[in-house]
Amino acid sequence: MADSNLHKLSKRGQSVWIDYLSRDLLEEGELARMMREDAVVGVTSNPTIFQKAISQGSRYDDQLKELLAEETDPKEIFLQLSARDVEAALDLLAPIHDKTGYDGFVSWEVDPTLAYDRERTFDEAMRLHAWLERPNLYVKIPATKPGLGAIEDCVAKGKNINVTLIFSLERYAEVVEAYLRGLERLVASGGSPKDVYSVASFFVSRVDTEADKRLDAIGSKKALELRGKLAIANAKLAYEHYEAAFSGPRWDFLAGKGASPQRCLWASTSTKNPAYRDVMYVEELIGPHTVDTMPEETIRAFQDHGEVRGDTVENGVKEAHALLDEIAAVGVDYDDVVKTLELEGVQKFADSFAELLEGVSQKRDVVAAS
Repeated sequence: MADSNLHKLSKRGQSVWIDYLSRDLLEEGELARMMREDAVVGVTSNPTIFQKAISQGSRYDDQLKELLAEETDPKEIFLQLSARDVEAALDLLAPIHDKTGYDGFVSWEVDPTLAYDRERTFDEAMRLHAWLERPNLYVKIPATKPGLGAIEDCVAKGKNINVTLIFSLERYAEVVEAYLRGLERLVASGGSPKDVYSVASFFVSRVDTEADKRLDAIGSKKALELRGKLAIANAKLAYEHYEAAFSGPRWDFLAGKGASPQRCLWASTSTKNPAYRDVMYVEELIGPHTVDTMPEETIRAFQDHGEVRGDTVENGVKEAHALLDEIAAVGVDYDDVVKTLELEGVQKFADSFAELLEGVSQKRDVVAAS
């Protein structure tokens, strides 16, 4: 399988991660198979995925029974359950991390209901890092305004952070700045940045979902021609900023101390609109020093018919800048699109977390009664 489409993708310098984790995936050997056959070198997780895994089937029942002897809080039960899965995945991916440094990571998410509280987000992130003290653990923090401070504070403590829910170019620039300031504080305090890693998770397809809805409502010929284009342009402009931010004297100083750049991670790369090519968000954002975290259906689709056409993320940057002007000219407010997406994204994560805790409570009650 060394010549599979995803192996070809990874040879361009883009890391293939998957955006789901479950006990089934681990215990049935599916993750190990994907590492061999699909070039998978990392895992991200979220409450929705865990909710489905825990509520369906019986793989968590034995551990639940053990936990009920000393714990009843649904959140703490969830963390115990997910910690076991995350730890097993960390062990499986450790050799990759040992070899590369920048891959072999597993992400564990901070309670999203804390997204607008800097101090509590920081405390929770530090708690998760202390819970599983592994060099290949990422803790996920949403890129809200308060989240930026928590991200900087965690990096200043030498912790690996996956910054999630990035939609806007302005917010992405703030995320990069938080990372750089965190590294500078770490160095100033006498610490070493050589084992500190971060990714900036830019959500892709959701941008088109929101923008297309507005373009459809406008309905003009020009507006309709712009559908399905903003998300890719947005990501390409983010990559342009990445290349500028991680070069020059400021970065050279940190790199000289052993710091690693904060890679762009393309999330939400499944295609939501069936009218679009199902792998277009992967094909158009291939480039060195990036990550693409994919759901299972996108992994399968790309292996079957994905095309690797060079470093496509670097193509059409001038046109991407022009597209933002065209979008504005037909009446779509970019700033409002990305603001809406951030608010909705945080709320969706919080709703999923609430649903997860409700599912844990129901499962707890069923197991307790059995």
